[in-house]
Amino acid sequence: MTISEPLLSQPDMNTVVGRDDLLLLTLDTLRYDVAVESAAAGRLPNLTAHLPGSVWQKRHAPGNFTYAAHHAIFAGFLPTPATQGPHPRLFAARFAGSETTAERTFVFDEPDLVTALAARGYHTACVGGVGFFNKQGALGNVLPGLFAESHWESEFSVASPTSFEAQVACAERVVAALPAERPLFLFVNVSALHQPNWFHLPGATRDTGDNMSTHAAALEYVDRHVDRLFDVMRSRRRCFAIVCSDHGTAYGDAGYTGHRIGHESVWTVPYGHFFLEPPA
Repeated sequence: MTISEPLLSQPDMNTVVGRDDLLLLTLDTLRYDVAVESAAAGRLPNLTAHLPGSVWQKRHAPGNFTYAAHHAIFAGFLPTPATQGPHPRLFAARFAGSETTAERTFVFDEPDLVTALAARGYHTACVGGVGFFNKQGALGNVLPGLFAESHWESEFSVASPTSFEAQVACAERVVAALPAERPLFLFVNVSALHQPNWFHLPGATRDTGDNMSTHAAALEYVDRHVDRLFDVMRSRRRCFAIVCSDHGTAYGDAGYTGHRIGHESVWTVPYGHFFLEPPA
């Protein structure tokens, strides 16, 4: 199946930052091929309603597992378009010789984007998902520790069949508690796509395990609830949203299973960014 790639606009992030709320939604472990096929089949109506051209852009992940990829993302290295570059970045830490820092790039001197946005008056909030955000032990506190406010509970984890609903409810509470005049940077790490995901497909069992079909079913589950998140993020002012995978995962591709490996199923990811306009 051939899908036309969308032409994503390059907004002036120096204007966006300070004016709009920001949402970074990482669909942890989502494969590009599954995302594209699900969208083309009409099984992602809520996500495709916002994606430019109603399709995902093909990109290359900045890391092959959650911890590495998110360190890169928070430094401004979002997934890179899978076409000849260089490709101007939305955000970039200032350093000499960067060939992807452009006029419309929001450039910061702080070590990471979260800290940079906090320095410009944003309230920074994290709703964690997979284990690297569980705040249990030193390693699980590194990424959430970048944020002024962070949340994780077992209902958000990979083992919960209702993880995304619980995460969205948490995001709604974060927004409700924030003064209207305070800009918000909300990060949500969605755990539903990560194994185990068999319970998202009706009729599947623990014994049959995870596969491409259960992965797709998990994405459809996320799509059924994502509009609640989008609605709350545009309830106060315009919001600039980035929705992407941090890395993919293998289900027997070339004999591989899982991620933290250098295979196309892992390094190829879906991406989209768009504005969420406030209600009229």
